[in-house]
Amino acid sequence: MNEVGKQSLSNVHSSINTENKIGWRRILAFIGPAYLVSVGYMDPGNWATDIAGGSAFGYRLIWILFASNLIALLLQSLSARLGIVRGLDLAQASKNAYPRTVNFCLYILAQIAIIACDLAEIIGMAIGLQLLFHLPLIWGVSLTITDTVLMLFLMNRGMRKLEVFIMSMIFIIGVSFLIEMFIVGPDALEIAKGFIPNNLFKKDLVTQNMLYIAIGIIGATVMPHNLYLHSSLVQTRKITRSDEGIKSSIKFNLFDTVIALNLAFVVNAAILILAASAFFKNGYFKVAEIQDAYKLLEHIFGKIAPTLFAIALIASGQSSTITGTLAGQIIMEGHINLRIEPWLRRLLTRILAIVPAVFTIIYFGESGLGSLIILSQVVLSLQLGFAVIPLIHFTSNRKRMGKFAISLKVKILAWASAILIVALNGKLVWDQLVDWIKQYPSGAIWIYGLAVPVIIAISLLLVYVFLRPLLFKHYDVPAQVPHGLATTIEDLTPIAYHNIAVTIDFSKNDTECIRNAIMQGGKKAQYTLIHVVETAGARYYGTEVMDHETQSDADNLDTYVAALTKLGYKAKSHIGFGNPANSIAEIVNNDQIDFIVMGSHGHKAIKDLIFGTTVNSVRHKVNVPVLVVKPKN
Repeated sequence: MNEVGKQSLSNVHSSINTENKIGWRRILAFIGPAYLVSVGYMDPGNWATDIAGGSAFGYRLIWILFASNLIALLLQSLSARLGIVRGLDLAQASKNAYPRTVNFCLYILAQIAIIACDLAEIIGMAIGLQLLFHLPLIWGVSLTITDTVLMLFLMNRGMRKLEVFIMSMIFIIGVSFLIEMFIVGPDALEIAKGFIPNNLFKKDLVTQNMLYIAIGIIGATVMPHNLYLHSSLVQTRKITRSDEGIKSSIKFNLFDTVIALNLAFVVNAAILILAASAFFKNGYFKVAEIQDAYKLLEHIFGKIAPTLFAIALIASGQSSTITGTLAGQIIMEGHINLRIEPWLRRLLTRILAIVPAVFTIIYFGESGLGSLIILSQVVLSLQLGFAVIPLIHFTSNRKRMGKFAISLKVKILAWASAILIVALNGKLVWDQLVDWIKQYPSGAIWIYGLAVPVIIAISLLLVYVFLRPLLFKHYDVPAQVPHGLATTIEDLTPIAYHNIAVTIDFSKNDTECIRNAIMQGGKKAQYTLIHVVETAGARYYGTEVMDHETQSDADNLDTYVAALTKLGYKAKSHIGFGNPANSIAEIVNNDQIDFIVMGSHGHKAIKDLIFGTTVNSVRHKVNVPVLVVKPKN
């Protein structure tokens, strides 16, 4: 039942074998995806909303945390089902079902959610660095841009090692808070009362603040981008594409989801209960800052509590950074059919998240970060409807899901969850709009002219996302994929190349490059040996420079040309200046080259960031075949 199209996270698709395993080994093979997802439920954003809820309202919001966890369990199980049955992630399925313009809007909203989540991770890591090294928060925020390197390293280690790393981070975080909860010994009766729902729709200020934090808890718990992530991660498991194999995979992934998310709930509940015991019960009703949370661990660790808390905070932020990067890749490729390097996407997302954090510190001081981190989780909740509604539609579609479409009972529960989320968000937006008009009557014209049209447009988009699959139930078509589909091979007549370019860097790689070029063209072809001078003078002055390096390179290139000519080959030299990729592409296009041979420099990971990837850049700048020759050891 796997649908035609580019596989989600193709570099790790079906990379973990679950076949020929029995008993607990089979269960362990499926464990992992939900733990990566559960990291999002224990990131600094969750810590902030749990601490805020516990300190401001005691145990009264435990029911929100519990309800959010149940909703997350339901929706994540649907997300896993979609990925297993249809072989599509949520973004790919949306690409099939909605027009291009709508998909672009859905991508923008999902990207905003990822940036909001990243904002929480930035603040959390900055606080962790402050507790460890006493750095000013603005320095810590600025330093978070460097975590792109760690992300790149871990993603190159493989999916299983990545899962093990993140699960170890979860263990560090969870054990600390659970031990502390048992030591503090909170009031069990009051905790039980906290599971009784409170009315969030009253019109008093206390309830409105409670609604705001409650929605932040929902956003921090369910997290829209995690729905995209889970539907892709389950596809890293290689399964038998039979009814029995799919059914078994759904069952084991449900076990994985239930265990991982319930563990996350226990940790979050422990944080909220500790905040209620430490702050609310002692009369500190003002929302506590996340910086104060290390005090919750002083009973166990004493003066070392800030250090251990900071390590756990940084660990949770780093883990969420990795999962956020994966989700960003899934969303970008699925919705808008665009693929860029993970490190570049990570860097762009991080920069966009750093800006509001720096702005808040400059204009509102470090104390404003607590409010900003909660706001970021509210933004997550506001985006939930645009992920949840399509997910329910897709998993309900019997034509696409077959016998694995969700049952009527599950469908009712799922739609009830979606309605609750949308209703709470709508109530919050309406209350906020009314408050703005009351607080800033002179600015009402701007509110009506800017905020109201945006709210109306987003609301209409949500309505369209809901109605489209109902009105055009089976109109979804396979989405385009980044590299297209295979074509029919009919003609394999050999091609004769007449003008072959060989890039030269005066290393041991040159002989192999020239050898491979001659194999393509023989003595009938013209060979153009290209070398690019990259000195500072060459970059600024181009052909007008003739420094020592340029003259030496030109002489060496002429030596190669003379040697080839002596052997009976037609050869000439061409010096380029400045950026290698641009220069090579310019020479190739101007000289009507029809084939290029290039040497691979052998760089990996960090060196690619430093020295660049010339081969890959040239490949995208020319319209002729490129042969890459790997140097011999």
